Amino acid sequence: MISNQALIDFVLAEARALDELRFDDWLNLFAEDGVYWMPLAHGQTDPKLHASLMYEDKLLLKIRVERLRGARTFSQQPRSRCHHLLQQPGVESRDDAAGVYTTRTAFHYVETRLDEQTLYAGWATHTLAAGNDGLRIKLKRVDLVNCDAAFGSIQLFM
Repeated sequence: MISNQALIDFVLAEARALDELRFDDWLNLFAEDGVYWMPLAHGQTDPKLHASLMYEDKLLLKIRVERLRGARTFSQQPRSRCHHLLQQPGVESRDDAAGVYTTRTAFHYVETRLDEQTLYAGWATHTLAAGNDGLRIKLKRVDLVNCDAAFGSIQLFM
């Protein structure tokens, strides 16, 4: 059985991997059918019937990571950096029989490049699945407080 503390530690470790720009380690936290979703509207329930800021499966996440590392990705010269400030994650639901768990974490996230610094705030909901290789992200949903605002380019992952 997975403890609540193990679920919390997983979410904290995921944010640290992003803050340290360890994108390969971060990608390895996703299940093969894992999805990263950032809704465009409050209360959005379906990413396929409505537009989203991001809705990417693992293949698209890999492509984005490769782009971030690319020598010809001029928007990343110099590279963007980020910092997550997380409230303690809460365990919202657990199904030990199925090995599926949901956490919710309020956050402030700062993304910076050159002289520009952008602050985002919201909630991250992780649906995690336990398997032979440990916990993996089935769904990471990032709900921004101002999801319906006009944004510049979001370069990294929240």
